[in-house]
Amino acid sequence: MTNTKTFGYVRVSTKDQNTDRQLVEMQKLNINERDVFIDKASGKDFDRPQYQALKAQLRAGDLLYITSLDRLGRNSDAIKKEWNELTQVIGADIIVIDMPLLDTRKYKDTMGNFVANLVLEVLTFMAQSEREKTLARQAEGIAVAKAKGKHLGRPQLNLNTLTKQQRVDLEANYQAWKVKEITGVKFMEKLGLKKNSFYKIISEYENSIEA
Repeated sequence: MTNTKTFGYVRVSTKDQNTDRQLVEMQKLNINERDVFIDKASGKDFDRPQYQALKAQLRAGDLLYITSLDRLGRNSDAIKKEWNELTQVIGADIIVIDMPLLDTRKYKDTMGNFVANLVLEVLTFMAQSEREKTLARQAEGIAVAKAKGKHLGRPQLNLNTLTKQQRVDLEANYQAWKVKEITGVKFMEKLGLKKNSFYKIISEYENSIEA
């Protein structure tokens, strides 16, 4: 078929993860850089901006490369639905680089389709199972941390968590601020605090010196 194009799709789950390994695979295939679509988003569904942009460009006969099936997604039913839409509705071919059996160009007969579909079933199940295990481990970690009384996420800022220098600056400038020799903005800058945190700390400090 003439005027067909080759695309690549790359996905990592978070902005901190590295796409280099997947991009190297795309470069080996000589895929034009502008035809490689990259998402840094969860694979739980297909509501991803670059994936949707890619899908809008795919036409019958085009080739789509992904390094592994879990880069396409992590939800078993969603992967199979999307796979069928790309291959059956749009008419594009998909090549999963690390799983040669998942190359829709090669398996057009009944037995070939059976084998490819079987592999797809197994791999989508594995992708979803891995996601469920990850979520379970995260939930267990949160539960353990809560049981130990640990605060999750950004540490709570209070009077006791101030650095030694912040405590010195607080005590040195508190009276000057109270008599309006320095502004609240200036005091906040000295302490390196934002407005909400500043007034929370001041309230705790005043309670401590009144006690």
